[in-house]
Amino acid sequence: MIPLFLSLMAKFYTFAHMKRVYFYRGGLYQTFLFKLLIVLLLLTSSRLFLYFFNPSLFGNVSVRDFLKIFFYGLRFDVATLIMVNGLFIFLTIIPFPFRKNRTYQQINDVLFYVFNSIAFAFNFIDVIYFRFTLKRTTADFFNYLGTQDNMNVLIPQFIKDFWYILILWLLFIFLMIVLCRKIKTEIKWLGFGIHYYIRQTLLFLVSSSFLSIIAIRGGFQLKPISIINAGNYVESQKVPLLINTPFAIIKTFGQKGVNELHYFKDNSSLETIYTPYHIAHFDPNSPFKKYNVVILILESFSKEHFGVLNPQLEGGKYKGYTPFLDSLIRESLCFDGFANGKRSIEAIPAVVASMPSLMDMDYITSAYAGDKINSIANLLKQKGYATSFFHGGTNGTMNFDSYVKSAGFDQYYGRTEYDNDTDFDGKWGIFDEPFLQFFAKKLNNTQQPFLSALFTLSSHHPYTIPEKYKNKFPKGKLTIQQSISYSDYSLRKFFQTASRMPWFDNTLFVITADHTSEANDPYYQTSMGAYEIPIFFYKHNSTLKGFTHTIISQIDIMPSILGYLNFDKNYNAFGINAFDEKAQHFSVTYLSSNYQLIKDNYLLIFNGKESTALYNIRTDAFLKTNLVDKELVIKNKMEIFLKAIIQQYNNRLVNNGLIGR
Repeated sequence: MIPLFLSLMAKFYTFAHMKRVYFYRGGLYQTFLFKLLIVLLLLTSSRLFLYFFNPSLFGNVSVRDFLKIFFYGLRFDVATLIMVNGLFIFLTIIPFPFRKNRTYQQINDVLFYVFNSIAFAFNFIDVIYFRFTLKRTTADFFNYLGTQDNMNVLIPQFIKDFWYILILWLLFIFLMIVLCRKIKTEIKWLGFGIHYYIRQTLLFLVSSSFLSIIAIRGGFQLKPISIINAGNYVESQKVPLLINTPFAIIKTFGQKGVNELHYFKDNSSLETIYTPYHIAHFDPNSPFKKYNVVILILESFSKEHFGVLNPQLEGGKYKGYTPFLDSLIRESLCFDGFANGKRSIEAIPAVVASMPSLMDMDYITSAYAGDKINSIANLLKQKGYATSFFHGGTNGTMNFDSYVKSAGFDQYYGRTEYDNDTDFDGKWGIFDEPFLQFFAKKLNNTQQPFLSALFTLSSHHPYTIPEKYKNKFPKGKLTIQQSISYSDYSLRKFFQTASRMPWFDNTLFVITADHTSEANDPYYQTSMGAYEIPIFFYKHNSTLKGFTHTIISQIDIMPSILGYLNFDKNYNAFGINAFDEKAQHFSVTYLSSNYQLIKDNYLLIFNGKESTALYNIRTDAFLKTNLVDKELVIKNKMEIFLKAIIQQYNNRLVNNGLIGR
């Protein structure tokens, strides 16, 4: 594909240097419409590259699906075209004669090229970034950038690794400029009397009204089109193909948050169906267990990378890339685990505070980050626990340090506290092996009982590992898998060190991942497999052993720890105690204006108004048979449960009601 475009570039370069060759001459209105048409074609083309570079992430896309995506996608592309070029259009059709000045037109053309080049850039960035988030980038991306202090390092690395995306972007800019410059505006002298101003003003009013209604609003409907409207045309997995990234950014820019919902008018009915308020169910005949608690959050450790969790792969011969963690899982209690999001910034609140991100922005950078919350730290501090959080990244990365302190952690240890940049990976922070040893030594000097969480980083793009280990670990089918093996090795060394320390036998370890990585196996590219991560509990010489198909997610980690310790106080958590066999276990996520609920043997997709898909995950692992119109009883039951979760979440965020009934 790239050679084809390079060939086209050469041909257009020749065409661009032909003197006085125009393929259209016309008046001001006609020529600016032709320019917009050229950009529309390029915008649509750049949007479709998302599929051509990532076909496996969208399931089976038939010719009919593709035609629908192209046809209905134009509605979103046209809206984007007018919004991106609003200033250019205004400056072109404003009813004053100075708009025909050549210098004025040249300045306006520069604005036209700049704004559209930025629009193309976001579409092309998502060609790669989509693999990690599974959604079109939205406005919260800029909040995320604001939490990064090392973008000057990461951006050049991104360009180096994905240089072909930069070439395609530059090619599209080149095509836009060349083609638009072949459109000649012929300025006709019509006089500037009162008739001119009346005629041009009327034309301006009619044009601007038409563009606002037809383009920006997307038609004559009551409300302007938004991301959620894409679900009317294609199933949720294909929604990102239908819309474009500039549209997603513009439509989510300035969003203040969630709205109060009233699916259930009667609050007592709502509480009966689902409530985040946990009344302590503890054994009064047993004391509170003052075990130390260590939570290990592993960067991008998808379930796919584990051998012991994938015996079905390669005829049972799949060994995976985590030999140490595989051995530890065999000595642990392991659940069917799911992430509640696709980004690290969504994982931390889910793990330490049982707070999912069921909205278009992540919780940490949202307007609700200041709400009062329960967290595993502030709850265990009531029992005399010392609390700490470790992340080898540069302090300030994704605002982790600020968030965990607001969540009740007493100490934060990052790259600054490590204070030895000889172990700096050059991109994100301190390599996992030395930082995990630092972690073990700090714990050894901490008063018991303690709660400590650590977030690894070496398995984050660009997947840097120390030079001395370059040939030690298998490279795998995905670039990340070598760094996964390095992090697994680092964890082996950590447990070897920790096992010789006096606090080890009295410690409950909870091991999970922040989110999944890009996938190789088709199963892990489905909307279910894309969230599957390990969640297991380990305590040396305990009865916590075995595999269970109980569905749990990151938000269940906090209530599960509290349940295991026999915590005797009420608290709020959106998750469920994994050890409670009578509880309704589930996993809930939010992506591209769609909620996904996994419960019992089914997966439901709900767009906030209606359910659009239902799959039996036990008999239809690849989610090919939509049962939404067949299994009505199951659909309605799951929809009611999901609506209760959403209403509790939205209304408690809006009303700062995350603590108490």
